[in-house]
Amino acid sequence: MTIILPASKSIIWYMVLFFIVLHISSLYGLYLSFQVKWQTHFFVILLIIISGLGVTAGAHRLWSHVAFRARLPLRIGLAALQTLALQRDIYEWCRDHRVHHKYCETDADPHDARRGFFFSHIGWLMVRKHPAVIEKGSQLDYSDLLEDPVVQFQRKFYIPLAFIIGITLPTLIPVYLWDEKMINTFFVCVVLRYCISLHIAFCINSVAHLFGSRPYDKSINSRDNFSLAMTAMGEGFHNYHHTFPQDYSTSEWGWSFNLTTLLIDVCSYVGLAYDLRKTHPNIVNQRKRRTGET
Repeated sequence: MTIILPASKSIIWYMVLFFIVLHISSLYGLYLSFQVKWQTHFFVILLIIISGLGVTAGAHRLWSHVAFRARLPLRIGLAALQTLALQRDIYEWCRDHRVHHKYCETDADPHDARRGFFFSHIGWLMVRKHPAVIEKGSQLDYSDLLEDPVVQFQRKFYIPLAFIIGITLPTLIPVYLWDEKMINTFFVCVVLRYCISLHIAFCINSVAHLFGSRPYDKSINSRDNFSLAMTAMGEGFHNYHHTFPQDYSTSEWGWSFNLTTLLIDVCSYVGLAYDLRKTHPNIVNQRKRRTGET
């Protein structure tokens, strides 16, 4: 593996400072987590799960890959949960992800795993994009995102929405519902929860491109990692996903270790999701025999 170190002038120092402060504050939140009520622990777990679903079902499978279609109430709900995750607005998230898939592990990949674990995990957010990322990214089609009023509303008002949904509500709900201390709710329900959620998401860019099996295509570095699939709500089947990116389930195993697929199927059953795209098992098996690891 070739590790390419960035030039000092390409470092975004305010992002470096942000992540330093975030992790130090998260350690304080971890300390406070031993003092909070059990309801707060449950609330943090719930926040991690539902905000994660906003990213996996919303920003990833719905808006990035158009692996299924969603009616307006579901799109609004997923946008709200994606805002709770505080992982940038939907348009920006999808733009980088589409470039990642189109030019995976080339200079045009925003989090190119060839540059090492740290870069693909978190370092890519601390340096300016490689010129190829900007050049190639500008050539892709984002018209579907630009035409979605939910995406555009969230993008236009992202800062106040993120402050209300991602910070204010998680801080105040435990205070008013079960009399938790506000200092605890801010550092545990916002800061610590955010840090944990970020690293779960970052592992898809780093761990899932470096560790695991390649049963579908051994010519690419993305890998299936079952441990990551369990913690990332089904996103850890990464060799499958990069081989069949249009599949709404991101795996051939249905609901197994895949809470996101369960959510989409439930939404489909009640009529909120439709046009679910699924790769036929015969095509999957043929591809495994032709290009997969034995």
